[in-house]
Amino acid sequence: MKAQTNLPRLAIASLGGTVSMQAGDGGSGVKPKLGCEEQLAKVPQLSEMAHIEAATLGLLPSASMGFAELLEVLLWAQRAVECGAQAVILTQGTDSLEETAFFLDLLWSSEAPLIMTGAMRAASQPGNDGPANLLAAAHVALAQGSRGRGVLVVMNDQVHCAANVRKTASLALTAFKSPGSGPIGDVVEGVVVYRHPPAHREVLPLPQCTDHRVALLEACLGADTALLQAVASLGYEGLVIAGFGAGHVSSSWANALGTLVPTLPVIVATRTGSGPTALASYGFAGGEIDLQRKGVHMAGQLCPRKCRILLWLLIGAGRQHQLHSWLPR
Repeated sequence: MKAQTNLPRLAIASLGGTVSMQAGDGGSGVKPKLGCEEQLAKVPQLSEMAHIEAATLGLLPSASMGFAELLEVLLWAQRAVECGAQAVILTQGTDSLEETAFFLDLLWSSEAPLIMTGAMRAASQPGNDGPANLLAAAHVALAQGSRGRGVLVVMNDQVHCAANVRKTASLALTAFKSPGSGPIGDVVEGVVVYRHPPAHREVLPLPQCTDHRVALLEACLGADTALLQAVASLGYEGLVIAGFGAGHVSSSWANALGTLVPTLPVIVATRTGSGPTALASYGFAGGEIDLQRKGVHMAGQLCPRKCRILLWLLIGAGRQHQLHSWLPR
């Protein structure tokens, strides 16, 4: 059959994760083994949709990825678009997918879609979802309506924006949700249906320094302040707290945070998994009114893990003074 010459160009890279995993010998569990070409071979429909440029950028479980690796991935994706790719797809592990998507979204300035997907079942397991997710990701990547939306996460035929998506279950196929807002679109019989047009986006410049650290601690019942008091002396340049309820901490933690604020930026988010932090409801010591008076930033809708990423990138770009304007209300 004569090859089609008018197909769009699509760049696809694999970073590893469950989507690339196969079982080893002797019941040793699944491990990353399949490169990008091997993953693409399981989705022959892709060759009829686009000219594919494939790359294997890593074979890591996503928990072992870091900011340095993601900056390299970003540069690869940018070069792919500069060389003519209409869109980019990245496959990776789901454990950190919500974080990597948000990291890249804060830096992705192109109108071209950057789509991220993965799998909840390894490639060697019956009913593995990797091929279906990759095919859906390709439909989203090539859809005209996907342009200008930044980084999108496609799982289980749903399209999520990077700021809202979270992995809400450890093993379920339906693990990815956008609490409080829902997906922004769906893939129905290969057609991408969006619920609203693209919103205005702002992005950050690439960080000029990358050796700084931001701590993330969770408030919990009866916790002492030893770790809080050590944060600054350990060299951390920012702190995020996963707080109780609508963004609360104990009175002892509030006092400790008050001593930290003059030396480094502090954000308090909610550990609940859904909903925003409050601004003007609770007046007790450790409530959001007290914390704001002490100079603490309230996270709004942004989850603690994404707050840490935002703060790390702002500090790296020398823009930590703009933190308040980047936190969604």
